[in-house]
Amino acid sequence: MSVNSALARLRAFDSSRLDFLFQKMSSLKVVVIGDYFLDKYLDLDPALDEISLETGKTAHQVVGISHFPGAAGNVAANVAALGVRDVRAVGFRGEDGEGWELEADLLSMGVDASGLFVWSGRRTPTYLKPRDLRQIGLAGEGDRIDFKNRDRTPRALEELLIGRIEAGLGEPDVLLVTDQVDDESAGVVTPFVRNAILDLAKRRRGTLVAMADSRKRILDFGGLILKMNSREFSAIDRMDSLTSPDEVLEAAELGRAVAVLEARAGSAVFVTAGRRGAWIGGAEPSLVPGLAIEGAIDSTGAGDSFAAASALALASGASFAEAALVGCLASSETVRILGRTGVPTRAGMQSALGQWRAQRQ
Repeated sequence: MSVNSALARLRAFDSSRLDFLFQKMSSLKVVVIGDYFLDKYLDLDPALDEISLETGKTAHQVVGISHFPGAAGNVAANVAALGVRDVRAVGFRGEDGEGWELEADLLSMGVDASGLFVWSGRRTPTYLKPRDLRQIGLAGEGDRIDFKNRDRTPRALEELLIGRIEAGLGEPDVLLVTDQVDDESAGVVTPFVRNAILDLAKRRRGTLVAMADSRKRILDFGGLILKMNSREFSAIDRMDSLTSPDEVLEAAELGRAVAVLEARAGSAVFVTAGRRGAWIGGAEPSLVPGLAIEGAIDSTGAGDSFAAASALALASGASFAEAALVGCLASSETVRILGRTGVPTRAGMQSALGQWRAQRQ
C-alpha cells in the first residue's frame, strides 16, 4: 500500500507507451451519458461600471462572453480532445439559448449530439460565471449563478433515454456516466435510467469499459468502475473529521479502505487526490503519484479529464496503474488552463509525462 509499489509498475511507462495508447484510443467508440451542463463566462470590466439610476446599485458591464460544455459535456469534450473520432452524447438539453450554445460547442468538437434530446419545459443546466477580466484565474471569478432543473424529469423523457440505453447505445467500447445533480429525480441519471445503465454494463461485462462519476450517489453504481475524489471518498468512508484531501491521503488506513470499498461495491475504484495523484485498488492498493506543478492552477474540470483519459486508457489495454497515470497527466494539463473549462492535448500530456518521469529521478 505505497507509492513505491505503484512506481515499480510504472517504471517502463514512457512516451512510446503513451503514444501506443493514444493510437488505440483513436478507434474507440465512446458514449458519454449524464447531465450536460453549459459553463458560461461573462467577462466584466470594472472600469466601465455604472450606477443604476433606478436602484442606485452597480450595473456591471459585460464586454465578453465565452462558453464551454460542462459536466458530462466536458467529459465528452475531453474524449474528443484525446483523438477519439466516435464520441456520442446521451442526455437532454432545454429548448433555450444555452442549449443551442451547448450543442453547437459539442458539434464543433466532433461530438455526435443526436442523443442529446431537446425537451420543452426543461432548461439547459448552466453554471454562469461572472469574472473580472483584469484578474486571471479563480481570483477574478465572482459568485456563480446556477440554472438547474428542480422538478422531476418527465417519465416520457426517461423512457426515451432508457430506450436508447436498452438498444445498446451503438455497442460502444467505453461508457462514461456523469451524475452531476444533487436531486437524482431531476437530472438525466434518475433511478430508472441508472438501472438501465447497470443492466447494460452487466450484459456487456468483459467487452465494455464502464465508469461512473457521481457527486452524491457513487455507491449506487456498483458494477461500474467508480471514480471519485478524496473528499467524496472520505464522505463515503465516514472520515468527516478529516477536512483536507491531504489529511485523508495520509490516514494510515486509506489503502485498506480503498480495498474494502472495492469489495463492498463489487467494482474497481479510482480515488483522485489532486496534486498527490490517484489511489488504485486491487490486490495491492497504491498511490500513483501525480505531477508537481508550480504556479497558479484552476481545478475546474480536472476530474472530468481524469475520468475520460483513464477510461480510454483502460479500453486501450492499459493496466489500472497506467490508466491512473494517464488520468493524472490529463488532469495536470487541464489545471494549468486558467479561466475556462479546459481540456488536455496529446502533445501536452507527452510533455507532462516527461516532467513526471524527471520528478521521479
